[in-house]
Amino acid sequence: MKKLLMLSIGLISTSLILAQDITDAVRYSMDEIQGTARFRAMSGAFGALGGDMSSVNINPAGSAIFNNSHASLTLGYFDENSDVTYFNSTRNASNSNFDLNQLGAAFVFRNMNPNSPWGKFTMSMAYDRSADYDRDWLAIGTNPNTSIGEYFYNYADGLRLDEISAFPGETISEAYNDIGSIYGFGHQQAFLGFEGYIIDPVQDTDDNTQYIRNINGINFNQQYSFASRGYNGKLAFNLASSYEDKLFFGLNLNAHFIDYERSTFLRESNSNASSNVSQVDFENNLLTTGSGFSFQLGGIAKLTEEFRVGLSYNSPTWYRINEETSQYLASTRSENGSDINQVINPNVINIFPEYKLQTPSKITGSLAYVFGKQGLLSFDYSIKDYANAEFKPTSDVFFSGLNNDISDALDTATSYRIGGEYRHKQFSFRGGYRFEESPYRDDTFFGDLTGYSLGLGYSFGNLSADIAFSQSERDINYQLYNVGLTDSALIQSRFTDVVLTFAFNI
Repeated sequence: MKKLLMLSIGLISTSLILAQDITDAVRYSMDEIQGTARFRAMSGAFGALGGDMSSVNINPAGSAIFNNSHASLTLGYFDENSDVTYFNSTRNASNSNFDLNQLGAAFVFRNMNPNSPWGKFTMSMAYDRSADYDRDWLAIGTNPNTSIGEYFYNYADGLRLDEISAFPGETISEAYNDIGSIYGFGHQQAFLGFEGYIIDPVQDTDDNTQYIRNINGINFNQQYSFASRGYNGKLAFNLASSYEDKLFFGLNLNAHFIDYERSTFLRESNSNASSNVSQVDFENNLLTTGSGFSFQLGGIAKLTEEFRVGLSYNSPTWYRINEETSQYLASTRSENGSDINQVINPNVINIFPEYKLQTPSKITGSLAYVFGKQGLLSFDYSIKDYANAEFKPTSDVFFSGLNNDISDALDTATSYRIGGEYRHKQFSFRGGYRFEESPYRDDTFFGDLTGYSLGLGYSFGNLSADIAFSQSERDINYQLYNVGLTDSALIQSRFTDVVLTFAFNI
């Protein structure tokens, strides 16, 4: 028999992982430390400066710059405003949230031995939100050529009918669960298309492997909604020391956390005489949780009292990730002159086996010039090769192919950040600019990021209050599906952040 019938309990565990793609590797490999207001105001150019809790995330030697124990807390307002263009239509989308994005403290221990060149040691712990996944947008347009039916047809083509259909007396939930457990994600998609009458077999036999489309013609009206929630957080445990107050060394041990939820919904309609199916609703839900570990090494050297250089290495992050998916399909077809609604709701959660993801490492070189107590200028330059991202186990045939695709599609990306600060009495005036290359070889798919920042600080002595405004832009061509309906929506996004930090010496 094609498969062993088993009791459906609403949960499945598949050995064939087909839910991951290149966008997952990019999403979890990009780090956007939101940081303190001073850090944001100078566009994160802190690799050779230190003396700020978020600077420790760029160069772990930065905590050794503190003369006194220090703590900071940062609250932020984050807004994304996007124009979403899909074929003949453009719509605006806006997302905003208010959250705690940084919290940390550094403790300075001075060496009481006056003959030792090691003047002080610091221990610190800092939490920073490194990515915000809150997104909502809607793409509406008339696709002249491609229907969602191509998605199901492409998955079904070449598969035996008895591998993508239910046994007599078997419920939709039992069949969907069983097919996923035995054959995997791709067979489940073909099953939905068959049960939803979007495709039909050429021959109604178990060994049939050819299918016909029930959605044909041109001009398909499509509405695609995207909603995601979650974050990527980083908790850094830091040790640093200074040597003769000229050389500073540091180490970070980092714990990473992923919490990501995504829901997409496509509604397609057509009035083509050649189509038996006139409307399709297709919903997909994803829940991703994960944890990871990385480390950082860094050093800062005072070449003169004014001029400083810094170098840091960020190791890969080694993630362990768990994913769950669920799906829903509804279709409307014409039969004997009447419209018939077909609902395929398996009510099954696909639980995929835990997998591993290794993100690429990063190297950052930094320069800074300090004009005494009047101000400073700083520059950071980073290199990260996204082609080194790797899903594991590499012995898995699917992951091996996916890793080859990553090597072909992704590339080395550089970024640079420039920041400056001018002090007048208790006030500090700050500004910065940053540029980040696309991780893709084809940057029309995922564009470069450019941004600028401004900020103001006021010192009350042991307490300071800082505020920063930053704005950046990036264009992304978001591909709706990896198979069949592979058309993209152009998302032109502007990110605006306003953050407020309270910092004090302990």
